[in-house]
Amino acid sequence: MASRYIDLGVRVHYLDEGAGEETFVLIHGLGGSHLNWASITPALAKRGRVLVPDLGGFGRTPPGPGGAHIDANVALMARFIEAVAPLKRAVLIGNSMGGLISMRLAAEHPKLVRGLVLVDPAAPIPIGSGFNPKVATLFATYMIPGVAQTLMRRRAMKVGPEGLVRDMMKLCTVDVTRIDPAVMQSHIELARERASQSWGIHAFMEAARSVTFALARRATYRHEASLVRAPTLLIHGARDRLIPVGAARSLAAHRPDWKYVEHHDLGHTPMLEAPGWFLGELEPWLDKLPAR
Repeated sequence: MASRYIDLGVRVHYLDEGAGEETFVLIHGLGGSHLNWASITPALAKRGRVLVPDLGGFGRTPPGPGGAHIDANVALMARFIEAVAPLKRAVLIGNSMGGLISMRLAAEHPKLVRGLVLVDPAAPIPIGSGFNPKVATLFATYMIPGVAQTLMRRRAMKVGPEGLVRDMMKLCTVDVTRIDPAVMQSHIELARERASQSWGIHAFMEAARSVTFALARRATYRHEASLVRAPTLLIHGARDRLIPVGAARSLAAHRPDWKYVEHHDLGHTPMLEAPGWFLGELEPWLDKLPAR
């Protein structure tokens, strides 16, 4: 898989693999990178061209002039598709924050999106859905300027890049040992690289706060979801600690025309934890997309 860069007002890093008429754009979540899709890109590359960008403020892409928040990354990904996708139209696959960005792209730029796959997307959490207390405390801390950055720097110094990656993967999975060891090692190596980035923590905090504010605006979120016209597949792990499954069920009820698939024993990143199962749900759905 080729590692490339493109100047879109900021130097965007992305991976490029495969060829063909179909174009897939895979968009990672908060704290993630292009590596979040490493376990499924070889299979998708047999179907077409796979483009895997690092969002602004993550991976190897620095924040752009607009910062690392949701609005800036929606605009950045729209420019990315227009610049890199051969037909300026793609199947978007987004996880977590990347799912929210992908949904907004589909709503605001419908001509760029041929199909939409939302993987444990960031979505408003219905009352009574059992939000994880640890996660609630974590995101509440993110909202306190200065405090969160200090705590994150201390944590990074204490556990190092490997510890940060393993902590995050444990939070995002039911069983972290299900992740391919080679993929895990790649995440650790990138974390070591990112440790020298001056903008990493600030970008993470800016994005985290923007996600929190976006989910608090429930009516706006539902309106955006209502505007999506592309065929959509919604996938969710029932044991997701970050976005409780009740959020996905509520979204699926709001858009009953979308296909909804749920796995009883997966967490927030099913494409990492169970890539075989994930592809088993994704590929038959792709086969049924309307002809170009």
